[in-house]
Amino acid sequence: MSNRKKLTSLLVLMMLMITSTTLAQNYKQAIGIRGGLFNGITYKNFITNSMAVEGILHTRWQGWEAVGLIEYHSEMPSNGNFYWFYGYGAHIGFFDAQYSHYSTGTYTVIGVDGILGLEYQFSKAPIAIGLDWKPYFNLVGYSGFFGDGGAFSLRYTF
Repeated sequence: MSNRKKLTSLLVLMMLMITSTTLAQNYKQAIGIRGGLFNGITYKNFITNSMAVEGILHTRWQGWEAVGLIEYHSEMPSNGNFYWFYGYGAHIGFFDAQYSHYSTGTYTVIGVDGILGLEYQFSKAPIAIGLDWKPYFNLVGYSGFFGDGGAFSLRYTF
């Protein structure tokens, strides 16, 4: 076998080993969709092995809302691919009053968020699925506590 073929074979073998190792470990970043009463997109980035930041952009009431969260992840006992997490953050949103609680015009909300959820990462595919409850408290705009922020997420991990 020529040196070029040997080098190519070695590089292919190394790439396969790296890919297998990567899929067996926690992911670093993920992007996906989020569905519930609020539908949108989600992006998660791990800062450490157990702490992540998540950004959510979703729609509701003919408007949109941006959410930033800090999350703490812990492995569930007896399963290396199943995690529970909790966290906190803040949001800002702009909505059409006709489709929500106000009668006319548009309004802005600013508030604080919490999150509690479960996540499963597939070991043989770059996919993670999650189910969470994200209660929030609006400080500005239509103020008050709202507990209807739960959703299902499907993310591509890399």
